[in-house]
Amino acid sequence: MGALLRIQALATNTFREAIRNKLLYTLLGFSFLMIASGVLLATLSYVEMDEILQDMGMSAIRFFSAGIATFVGIGLIYNEVDRRTIFTILSKPVSRSEFLLGKWAGLTFTVWLQLALMALAFAVVSGLAGAPLSSDHFLAIALIGLELMVLVAIATLFSAFTTPMLAALFTLGFWMIGHLTRDLHALSQQSDLEGVAAAGSWVFQLLPDFEVFNKTLEAVQGLPIGAGEVSLAIVYAVGYTGCTLLLGSMIFSRRDFK
Repeated sequence: MGALLRIQALATNTFREAIRNKLLYTLLGFSFLMIASGVLLATLSYVEMDEILQDMGMSAIRFFSAGIATFVGIGLIYNEVDRRTIFTILSKPVSRSEFLLGKWAGLTFTVWLQLALMALAFAVVSGLAGAPLSSDHFLAIALIGLELMVLVAIATLFSAFTTPMLAALFTLGFWMIGHLTRDLHALSQQSDLEGVAAAGSWVFQLLPDFEVFNKTLEAVQGLPIGAGEVSLAIVYAVGYTGCTLLLGSMIFSRRDFK
């Protein structure tokens, strides 16, 4: 119970620090602008206007949410080390693993909050444009929230041992590759070389598969999102996040700040 209270306190402080970041509001503002601009883009087509509007809106939500998770998250640990405040925190009965978990939890809550604001903007724009909304639209957005939870864990991992610039590059690289791992795996399995096929399987297992959270097409086209797909996404998010944070804690516990 004491550990949970300490993690909660660290998460609260992280949230307060994150919402003071001007970059957060800049990216959030651009996301609102992109969601609203979908109306103009949709008017360029006489067919599937609703689908274009909502597809662009949900793509904007995913893109800018990932940007917030990355660029706001990577500096949280570095700032503590750079300002030397980490020594004050760790001098208290707080372990390095608790510190890392608190940072992750605080940033995850922050990106979930901005995701809710983007979802609200998406609903308002869709309503004003007359585009139909269903529960599957918000289920697809909730799955983006699971994707962000994993992405924040990856950002936390890289922030635990490298500089903000490298952490940003690595995190964005993982995010982009994570949306291509299925295609890369399929291509590798078509190779006649066993080594290529084996390497493709290992890469697919080690790198995140963010497409498991991507149900934009189903939501926009009015296709049902199965309960099994949602359950798989939840289990995958929890498992990958747990493994990533465990690895980050192991690395962070051995880091020398002097």
